[in-house]
Order: sequence, then structure tokens, then C-alpha cells
Amino acid sequence: MERVSIDGVEHDPGDPRSAIPVSDHGITVGDGVFETLQIVDGAAFALSRHLDRLRRSARVVDLGPLPEPDTIRKWVGEILRNGPQTGRLRLTVTAGDGPLSSARGEGPVRTILATSGLPARRAESNLHIVPWTRNERGALVGAKTTSYAENVVALAAAARTGADEALLLNNRGEICEGTGSNVFVVLDGRIHTPPLSSGCLAGITRELVGELVTVEETTLTPADLDRAEEVFITSSTRDVQPVASVDDRLYPGRKGAVTAAVFHRFSELKANRPDP
Repeated sequence: MERVSIDGVEHDPGDPRSAIPVSDHGITVGDGVFETLQIVDGAAFALSRHLDRLRRSARVVDLGPLPEPDTIRKWVGEILRNGPQTGRLRLTVTAGDGPLSSARGEGPVRTILATSGLPARRAESNLHIVPWTRNERGALVGAKTTSYAENVVALAAAARTGADEALLLNNRGEICEGTGSNVFVVLDGRIHTPPLSSGCLAGITRELVGELVTVEETTLTPADLDRAEEVFITSSTRDVQPVASVDDRLYPGRKGAVTAAVFHRFSELKANRPDP
């Protein structure tokens, strides 16, 4: 972690006085929402869309009131001023101080900004379908929350197979999403992605790709992976990443023509429009 601010006040990450109180409900029960943004040329890419989704997530979990968007923008500008030119910005809003139980305290919310470098980006991804499912009817559907233990377990299971991302199905046996990514499948030259009704998160990169190229929201199953010509995943830190395999299914990865075209279009957008 390189730089940290809490409610707009910057702290030394190594200073114990900057620690979040143990009574914070985000720590005790994971009661909070967050966004991960990529830092591109010293700016937070697609900040407006991320702030919109942060508020949507907060509405789903009934968290708030949040700081005004202009206030968060000011804090983001301050933490990125004279800061890293590339990397990751994590924006977290917790329910603030509360009891050691599921019941919330009276707030106010706590807003935490932190920057760090990006992990080395692989040219291709390998996915593993894990045995656990997403609940497409769960209370947190549509929200990007700090309750991420399911993703931690799923990703660790994928890593034990040599994969770098897990692929989760929903309770109906349909393809849903990765632990931190959306999935796209190319069938007969056409790009498909699971609909939001599958329980997947409305990814920012997923949204942008759908504005750049024609994408069909389609209910997909593992059987579709058997006949897919190409597969790729998207996220705010992966951008558009080709998939080389899903378990024992092999794909062209970065050699896939459709994936390469989407990657190129998205790279152009990122280079020319910091807040699309």
C-alpha cells in the first residue's frame, strides 16, 4: 500500500494512528461497499461510472448517507496528486463504528482511499469452475460489497489447480462470473455474456465493452464452453484478458481474433478517454 486517506485525511500507511478502529462494522462483519479503479496516467479511470456503481451498491445494502460525489472526487484528486501514474485505487465505504454483531451502529460511514501497484498482468488467463455457486436471488446481488470471503475461498481453490481465476455458476447451473471478473464467450463469431439476472456484478469494463462492440446478454451453461471459439474476461484491473483454458477446455487465448479486436478497441478507449 502506497498512500491512504480516511475521510479525506491522508495518513502514513505504516503509522499505527492511521489504523481503522476494531469497532468498524466493515471489519467486524464486512459491512461496506467498495470500488477498485485503475490509475492511468495519474488519474482514476472511469471514475464517474465507479461512483455511480458505489451508490447503487450502497442502496442495495441500505448503507449511507455517503459523502457527496464531488467530495469523493476531491479526496481522490488529493490522494493521486503527485502520486503514482499507474496502479490501483481502492475506494471503500464502511458502515462506520458499530457493535460486535450484525446490528449497525448509528454511523457515520467511513470512507477509505488507498493506492497500490498493480500485480503483474498475465497475457492470458486460465479459469477453473469451482463447486460453489452464486445465489442469483441473494440479498447482495448487484452490490459490490466488502463481504468477499466467498471469493477468497473460490480463488484459492482455483489457484490450487494452477488457474488464476475461478469461474462460478449460479444456483440454476448457469455461468455467472469470476471472483472479480465478468466472462464473455464467443459462439459462431458473436460475443455473449451472462445477463445481470444470472447474479453477476454489473462490471464497469463489462459495460464499456458492451458500448464498444455488439454483445448479446445470453443465458450460458458449461455446455456452451465446450463449443465456444474464444473466451475472455474483463475487470477494472485486467481490462480485456484472453482466456487460454477453462479446466480441460482449450481456447486460442490472445490469438483469438474476436478477443484481440475487443482488446484493441478497449485499449484505445482507455488511452484517449480517462472518464468515459
